[in-house]
Amino acid sequence: MSRRALRRLRGEQRGQEPLGPGALQFDLRDDDDAEEEEPKRELGVWRPGGARKEGVRVNNRFELINIDDLEDDPVVNGERSGCALTDAAAPGNKGRAQRGNTESKTDGDVAETAPPEQSNASGKLRKKKKKQKNKKSSTGEASENGLEDIDRILERIEDSTGLNRPGPAPLSSRKHVLYVEHRPRQRQRVYPKCTWLTTPKSTWPRYSKPGLSMRLLESKKGLSFFAFEHSEEYQQAQHKFLVAVESMEPNNIVVLLQTSPYHVDSLLQLSDACRFQEDQEMARDLVERALYSMECAFHPLFSLTSGACRLDYRRPENRSFYLALYKQMSFLEKRGCPRTALEYCKLILSLEPDEDPLCMLLLIDHLALRARNYEYLIRLFQEWEAHRNLSQLPNFAFSVPLAYFLLSQQTDLPEHERSSAREKASLLIQQALTMFPGVLLPLLESCSVRPDATVSSHRFFGPNAEISQPPALSQLVNLYLGRSHFLWKEPATMSWLEENVHEVLQAVDAGDPAVEACENRRKVLYQRAPRNIHRHVILSEIKEAVAALPPDVTTQSVMGFDPLPPSDTIYSYVRPERLSPISHGNTIALFFRSLLPNYTMEGERPEEGVAGGLNRNQGLNRLMLAVRDMMANFHLNDLEAPHEDDAEGEGEWD
Repeated sequence: MSRRALRRLRGEQRGQEPLGPGALQFDLRDDDDAEEEEPKRELGVWRPGGARKEGVRVNNRFELINIDDLEDDPVVNGERSGCALTDAAAPGNKGRAQRGNTESKTDGDVAETAPPEQSNASGKLRKKKKKQKNKKSSTGEASENGLEDIDRILERIEDSTGLNRPGPAPLSSRKHVLYVEHRPRQRQRVYPKCTWLTTPKSTWPRYSKPGLSMRLLESKKGLSFFAFEHSEEYQQAQHKFLVAVESMEPNNIVVLLQTSPYHVDSLLQLSDACRFQEDQEMARDLVERALYSMECAFHPLFSLTSGACRLDYRRPENRSFYLALYKQMSFLEKRGCPRTALEYCKLILSLEPDEDPLCMLLLIDHLALRARNYEYLIRLFQEWEAHRNLSQLPNFAFSVPLAYFLLSQQTDLPEHERSSAREKASLLIQQALTMFPGVLLPLLESCSVRPDATVSSHRFFGPNAEISQPPALSQLVNLYLGRSHFLWKEPATMSWLEENVHEVLQAVDAGDPAVEACENRRKVLYQRAPRNIHRHVILSEIKEAVAALPPDVTTQSVMGFDPLPPSDTIYSYVRPERLSPISHGNTIALFFRSLLPNYTMEGERPEEGVAGGLNRNQGLNRLMLAVRDMMANFHLNDLEAPHEDDAEGEGEWD
């Protein structure tokens, strides 16, 4: 007779005898598993607890399980069997021990009140269930969802930690003001690498490492400093790119991309050209490919979301990442995704918040208002005002009170919170109007609102207020109005603004000393705008602000792939000299020269070997034809196209 038959016979005989200590044990193994473990019994190898596996056979393995017990750790004799360091006398263990000594579920011949040994059986039962679950997972399991379960697990981990990559933790238990909120996009299993910034497309050329990498420079005070690096192969491609720019032949850039399809500066340069030709789709595609190339080079510890990773803008290798993020952020804003654009803005600012090389503080308030994230803008102002003097920037001076006012209009807030927000908004807008009186009339004009005679004829808000502004302040005002004037067009907002304008006029007529103090401060603070503001104005392409650039900026060559590089640049390797045959000219001509090397200004002699100079439209058309031809030749047969309702993943935000 086989061992299995003998075991069954013994089990049946014991089932007819009175239950005694150690007799009630659950054998929930399959017969095959029992056969495999039988040799261990003959050798006398048993689990801790001394109880044998043999006992009452239960056909339904879920009949004797107490669901409440499964939510806690297994309890054996008043102690957790899964933790060897748990003190049995610790608070809370007494209740668990008592619960482990009783079973409320009864079935068949099982007594209503089980002996203490039943806790051992419950613990082993849960261990067995866990073992079977782990075994099922390790062997690939027969789940209908397959790899989709892994995706869900990863998403739950990312949602719980807030980090999309290993990296430094947030600076405090409360999320850092530059912490980037990110919701996982749907991943495609056809791609070997998951990315956050972009989704690779089947129309892109096959990705192979272009020689771009990132290394960790140092970590100190909770911050990690990184830098992109170029291999020798990538350096050669970079040199060819600079030669192509100097050659005034756009086809050279196209040829370079055919051999180095993921060269970042070439992709950004062609993207600008496509955008000027109003081919927005291709321009955006090129920027996304540049971001994908750089994201594939990330260091394992580089975090996009923590706000604690730094990239020095003085290193030319890092600047491409800044510019690619800025261009992608601009595309997102134009497509009606301001909340996602706000997270990109926070990401750019977090890379070097002290220096702020692209001056994102001139933009972040606008995106926060467009995204209706008023609380974030108020929090940023409260935390940074003390050390960054944000109220001295016209955009923050006017956007923060507007955020308070719009917050006071939300009907879902308690009445006292709405009233407090309204009072704070009125106080701050009066301070802003006192500090920047030259903003009012241009703002009303941009909103097609005619002020009353009392305001327009008053010496404080009249035309002289705008004319007497320092040039640097006029540039900031033009930048703010050109970007955010439409946020003030609501009738309720205009009515609130009108009330506070009259309050300011009364204070001015009464001789309030704050008026004179603000006038003196304007004369001292806004003598000259720093270089990062000029760089931001160039990237913004707001014509009123560009027209206010000083002559020393407009007369120098402005390269689209590296606008106004820092004077203290840190070079990692020797680059060929980049000499431009034009050392004079207006900003627009120089900008087109950076985008289209074959663009020549009126009266300029063409280079030797070139049969006549090409005008701007001819150069653009020629470049666009070359780019379209290049893109048409790219095919990827082994990659499937993404199947997503929202391929960009921004639909979650807006």
